[in-house]
Amino acid sequence: QVQLVESGGGLVQPGGSLRLSCAASGFTFSRYTMRWYRRAPGQEREWVSSITSVRTIYSDSVKGRFTISRDDGKNTVYLQMNSLKSEDTAVYYCNAEVFGRDYWGKGTLVTVSS
Repeated sequence: QVQLVESGGGLVQPGGSLRLSCAASGFTFSRYTMRWYRRAPGQEREWVSSITSVRTIYSDSVKGRFTISRDDGKNTVYLQMNSLKSEDTAVYYCNAEVFGRDYWGKGTLVTVSS
């Protein structure tokens, strides 16, 4: 059974940093692309970043501020978020497409506010 569990969210001031984690289980983690999405209040879900074994890509809104990484030995994907802005406030979700089906975690809330 595929499970994705996010952690690391919280309240941070503008300009601050947070690191999100997503612990995965139930599939061969190293073989799959992992993604982060977010949903801000009142808005549609937005793709943030993806990572394969050889490549990372980012949305324009976070490029240069966020860094995605993975530890295949721990079946965990991370999102290091620096220079946070109020517009980064959202619930952040981890995603994996396994055998053609999308799996999602329950999300972790990030609030950027002074």
